[in-house]
Amino acid sequence: MKLGRLDRAIIAIAPSWGRKRVENRVRVQALSGAYEAVEQSRLRRQSRDYGSGNTAIAGSAVRLRNMARNLDRNHDLARGVLNVMVRNIIGADGIGVEPQPLNPDGTINIDLQKQLAELHREWRKQPEVTGEYNWARSEQLLCRTWLRDGEGFFQYLEGNVQYLQHGTRVPLSLELLEPDFVPSTLDDPGNNVLQGVQCNAWGKPTNYYVYLTHPGEMFMGSSLRMKVVPTERMGHIKYVDRIGQRRGVSMFASVLGRLDDIKDYEESERIAAKVAASMTAFIKKGTSDDWTNPNESGTQRLLEMQPGMVFDDLKPGEDIGTIDSNRPNPNAVTWRDGQLRAVSAGTEANFSSISRNYRGSYSSQRQELVEGWEAYALLSAHFIDQVSREVYERFVAACVLAGLVRVPRGMTFQQLSHAMYVAPQMPWIDPKKEAEAFAALEDRCYISGPQVIRRMRRNPDDTLRDEKRWQEQLRESGVVTSTLNPPQNSATVAGGSTAPGAPAASSRPAANNGATHA
Repeated sequence: MKLGRLDRAIIAIAPSWGRKRVENRVRVQALSGAYEAVEQSRLRRQSRDYGSGNTAIAGSAVRLRNMARNLDRNHDLARGVLNVMVRNIIGADGIGVEPQPLNPDGTINIDLQKQLAELHREWRKQPEVTGEYNWARSEQLLCRTWLRDGEGFFQYLEGNVQYLQHGTRVPLSLELLEPDFVPSTLDDPGNNVLQGVQCNAWGKPTNYYVYLTHPGEMFMGSSLRMKVVPTERMGHIKYVDRIGQRRGVSMFASVLGRLDDIKDYEESERIAAKVAASMTAFIKKGTSDDWTNPNESGTQRLLEMQPGMVFDDLKPGEDIGTIDSNRPNPNAVTWRDGQLRAVSAGTEANFSSISRNYRGSYSSQRQELVEGWEAYALLSAHFIDQVSREVYERFVAACVLAGLVRVPRGMTFQQLSHAMYVAPQMPWIDPKKEAEAFAALEDRCYISGPQVIRRMRRNPDDTLRDEKRWQEQLRESGVVTSTLNPPQNSATVAGGSTAPGAPAASSRPAANNGATHA
């Protein structure tokens, strides 16, 4: 630090005071200039954070939710982002559940596995109270609500419930609830109720305050009634950014402005293109003396545009001029793709998927898919942890209490409810290359056959059962394939005769490339 004249004069007169003065100035500069990002200037606005995560959500969550819902209804790109996310997080068939009840020695109890798998397959057809959605569709709706609104709720209804008839033998049904059912404006500090959620001293939810009907329904008004649902009967999946956050925030929170700008810009471009299409040509007059008022002449010329037309009735001094509108804008697609890349970064959806732009080599597309799939896998794990696993454990408990399965002596509930949850796997870009790679990994015992089958979004047990039945049908039909041992003489036909001119079969069986009837 360079010393000024005053500092040098003070040091000459009072060295101790001058030294302390300089030291304090250096300390202040070090503390204030450690990070330039926090310095506010005329060209840089200082960003601020207001309180806890709950404080930030209190005034913004509902408005963010309403904006996100509006974009989902009216903006094709926003709707496409949600479709891509739900498709890759949940999949067409939902999160796969493979029951794997464990014996005390750690082996899988095959009988119990078959019973639970059959009961779960039946329950998935009608798991919720309205009977309108199967479990895959229910998971998709919950996931969409979670991402768009920031959170979703579902109530467990177990056993005998008044006026409710369960859809299957398993006495368990779910009531899917939008976040509007739990009022975010309900606060009671004396009872530790914040935004409709009551917690204990450690911040663990104990009760939820829930409307009996959706507050957005018509003609509800002041007739809304509320009930208190304990946390043991309520499921809650939320998208949070801060520790201790009681309510979720929309995944679109950081990109809502950009999506709205894209929508406005595209609408402006469409209007400009329509205006440009309405303007075709004009007639240029030589001078002001050449111009005549059509009303004075009594007739008004109408020049209709058509392909290949020739203007043969121009007056002296007139000329035809065309209007260059510069529409459609050739840079609109480039600008739009740049904005969509930013939206992709904020929502973790693949740019190629939301823009339908699949240009690039196999390697570049696979690299994007690999990186993007890590984000999908993270969100799938979150959904499984807060929804799929919790629901399946309640399903197993309901089966036991209803006497639908008999638990062997010594088996704990954790062992009984043990299962494997299969989220959508990364799709194959080049099936041949992917299949060869997985075959090599399996041959070297780096991956198991069931894992390969799960990556193809199939159930290993179902695949093995189907393959066994298919091979038996092939043998019974006398069909020879490369997976079956062919007969000694592939040219032998029914009845034991040999086709004329057929070579003798070798003693070593060879694989057939195609199916041949014996």
